[in-house]
Amino acid sequence: RTSLTLGFSLFVFAILASAVALTALGLWILTRAGVLVDIEGDLKLSSVILFMTLISLILGGALVFLTSRFPLRPINRLINHMNRLAAGDFKARLVFRGAFASHPAISELTDSVNKLAEELEHIEILRSDFINDFSHEFKTPIASIAALAGLLEKGGLDGEQSRHYLRSIREESNRLSSLSTSILYLKRVENQRILADVTLFNLSEQLRSSVLLLEDKWSRKGIDPLLDFDEYEIEASEELLRQVWINLLDNAVKFANEGGRIEVGLEHSGDTVTVRIGNTGSEIPSELRERIFTKFYQADASHATKGNGIGLAIVKSIVRLHGGEIAVESENNYTSMIVTLPARQG
Repeated sequence: RTSLTLGFSLFVFAILASAVALTALGLWILTRAGVLVDIEGDLKLSSVILFMTLISLILGGALVFLTSRFPLRPINRLINHMNRLAAGDFKARLVFRGAFASHPAISELTDSVNKLAEELEHIEILRSDFINDFSHEFKTPIASIAALAGLLEKGGLDGEQSRHYLRSIREESNRLSSLSTSILYLKRVENQRILADVTLFNLSEQLRSSVLLLEDKWSRKGIDPLLDFDEYEIEASEELLRQVWINLLDNAVKFANEGGRIEVGLEHSGDTVTVRIGNTGSEIPSELRERIFTKFYQADASHATKGNGIGLAIVKSIVRLHGGEIAVESENNYTSMIVTLPARQG
């Protein structure tokens, strides 16, 4: 802020000094040309130049003081605000008062800067939640493995107990391995900017095979999925879309009630295809419907259901990579995930 004020002051002073120099030079040229010799008989031109110089310097100094004190205040306030944001104070908001604040350009600047601060605050909250959830997801299986290993190390267990503890250690190890694989997969999809391996394939057949892949899970809950769609083709990445349907169907089975219902629908309209995967069961509150796509976030805060909160984040990234959208509808004890995709890429 000090360097800005000093630089602006020197700029104004340089302009005034240049104006005085040019005026003095002009008067000197006129005098040498014989246009001006003296003024009012006794007052020589040199005295006029000296007087004009002194007056200009005084006025210039006053002008520099005023311009450095008042017009630069809004800029200084903006700089201070940006410094607070840079220091991590994302709750800071820029406010101008008086007639200056009513100017359209200043009003637009204020709104833009404050919107930036709000976005940074939101990102910071997400970052904090991500770290907390990430720590929880990794710490829980690691703590379980350490505790079970300690019990085995002490000995004194019969064969059945030992097998039970070893089985639990294997399950927790698989959970960590699955979580690590999911995180790496999500990172790869998030960093991918160009959709590769695009082919034309039967989307209807892919949906049916994805449902069959999870037969063991939905049959254990007494669910008979209802598939209602005709044959449609889509131009997309077959591998990536398979991950979308498996994740969404797995979630539908997980949160469906025992003996409930899972429905898969597919529609084609113009240049887009829409896949709807729904299940009966508990609803997702409206305030949580956007957060469920956040990494490690789980609508079930108790973590009673199996999962790591990565699946829907992967789904959203893949859908966006295809230029599509995903939406959630949840009411009357029925939740639907609606994926809209372009039928052709490019």
